[in-house]
Amino acid sequence: MHTVRMTLNVDEELLKDAQDAVPGATKTELVHQGLRALLARQAAERLAAMGGKAPRAQRAKRSARTKK
Repeated sequence: MHTVRMTLNVDEELLKDAQDAVPGATKTELVHQGLRALLARQAAERLAAMGGKAPRAQRAKRSARTKK
């Protein structure tokens, strides 16, 4: 992994809330978690926006436990 050193202007209250929510996490870890969460949310929104628009998609396999 390549890292980039930078200076950020972060809302103090937002940072404190994040530190309270994830005790022991470093500021760097909080920024990484926030960026990953943002990317995951955007991916989920893109998937939801497709709304079943994959005509060539194959039906998902189900395990025996989910069949009735």
